[in-house]
Amino acid sequence: MTSDEMVKLQLPAKLCQSALERFGSRFDSIDALLTFILQEVLFSDAVKMDEAEQRMLEARLKDLGYI
Repeated sequence: MTSDEMVKLQLPAKLCQSALERFGSRFDSIDALLTFILQEVLFSDAVKMDEAEQRMLEARLKDLGYI
């Protein structure tokens, strides 16, 4: 799948309507809202992974006596 390729999702209409009622002032469509949410979740997970990797690296360096 390329980065500009789009997919279709099927979501309950009531859920989408509620989301737009709550966040519609910031997002012009449910697509924009869901894109933002997924990007934030993925970025957050990447940051957590980086922090976990950093802790693991620091522990390894400490075990080896470098820090």
